[in-house]
Amino acid sequence: MNSDKIIVKCKKNSKLLIFRLFLIICSLFLSYSSSKCAEITGPEVKVQNNEMYVTTALTLEEKHLQELKNGIKKELRFYIDLFRVWSYWPDEFVLGKFFVRTIKCDPVKGEYIATSSDGSVLTEKRFKSFESMIKWALSINELRLLNIRELDQATYFVRITVESKIRKLPPVIGYFIVFLSENEFRITKDSSSFSLGTVK
Repeated sequence: MNSDKIIVKCKKNSKLLIFRLFLIICSLFLSYSSSKCAEITGPEVKVQNNEMYVTTALTLEEKHLQELKNGIKKELRFYIDLFRVWSYWPDEFVLGKFFVRTIKCDPVKGEYIATSSDGSVLTEKRFKSFESMIKWALSINELRLLNIRELDQATYFVRITVESKIRKLPPVIGYFIVFLSENEFRITKDSSSFSLGTVK
């Protein structure tokens, strides 16, 4: 009889534990997916001497800036992609460039460090102030995308996508959160359409 009571009590405890874990998972999922944490400025497209240049920037919400000031490291991924517009078909990806920017600071030592990598070249910079680090890390100024002579005459646009990777979760929770996005946020913005290229 006592063993039956123990079994029933264990089942109740396990159900309660699973329910609590489910609530934690849901709250994490909703907090990451519903938060609008950043905004893309631009993108601005400029053509000079047959070269296409793209300028854009990211503005972070105050909450994320405060996390950085408190010493929490951030990893941001920038995708700069050129698409060709088609009337009756999906837009065609032409080419793209990719950057990973990491931002970290030590509030005690007053160190501000940011890195930028395109997969082959890694650049590390140290800054004297938090503001100067943020300005550099969240901006892409006149990035050369391609020579427009390589393009067929058509209508194009540039799409900017920025992802912020979430901090690693504890291993136990990570096993259960198979549906939770790896991104803290992911935002996209397109430039205005423009006509470029040569007749071939």
